[in-house]
Amino acid sequence: MTGFGRSETINEERKIIVEIKAVNHRYCDMNIKLPKRFNHFEADIRNLLKERIQRGKVDIFITYEDYTKSNVCVKYNKDIAAEYIGYLRQMAEDFDIAADIKTSNIGRFPEIFTLEEQSSDDERIWEYLKASLDEACDKFVEARIKEGENLKNDLISKLDNMLEIVNFIEEKSPLLIADYKKKLMDKIDELNANAQIDDQRIALEVTLYADKICVDEEIVRLKSHIESTKNILLEGGAVGRKLDFIAQEMNREANTILSKSNSLQISDRGIELKTEIEKVREQIQNIE
Repeated sequence: MTGFGRSETINEERKIIVEIKAVNHRYCDMNIKLPKRFNHFEADIRNLLKERIQRGKVDIFITYEDYTKSNVCVKYNKDIAAEYIGYLRQMAEDFDIAADIKTSNIGRFPEIFTLEEQSSDDERIWEYLKASLDEACDKFVEARIKEGENLKNDLISKLDNMLEIVNFIEEKSPLLIADYKKKLMDKIDELNANAQIDDQRIALEVTLYADKICVDEEIVRLKSHIESTKNILLEGGAVGRKLDFIAQEMNREANTILSKSNSLQISDRGIELKTEIEKVREQIQNIE
């Protein structure tokens, strides 16, 4: 399912913006882009989002501005400076040159002076970040719920149409047996009007044919799957994977009906049924 949520938290110390957007995906694929300052929060962010989002290709964008005074300090590395001075003096002695060592020159060497970020209150920052994430998630989920309602109504309409097709097949299937028996008798009469065919043999042939084309079990299962799908949709929640499995089962039953059918009418409606099932399966991929 698609969705979008955004939050912006601003106070005297900092500004945090969180944006969450998603497109359809069978699984939950999260891509988080956040400032380097928040890298150590990534696992917590993922855990928080997974409690609210179970499906979709989700992109999370987090920006951060710090309004406080600089929390960076200069560190003097005395040991490294001593090593530089010692080597400079050794160089002067080796090459018999003046040891022109000045503080301003030494200070230019790497790692003599470094900038270090002072420790800050991570717990407090996480509270601000978590509040922004919760707000963005609330808006994101709200958008998904609206889309989900539209999808649910569309799916129920398709399921009703599928049930109508199944009822048609159920109604027409018994007529095929009577039609086969009549054609069998007409064929026998045509071949030899004087032929005496055992009624039991005819009954056996009709029974074998009836067993071959019987779709009672498939119809019962299809009706059960359609009803289950409706109930699951009405219950709500994260039901996408469950519905995907049921749709596969419905497709299997429809294939069996088509393989058994010797009627053009039933075959046409069976193809129509498979088409509706495929539409339902496509829509289910969009459901969390």
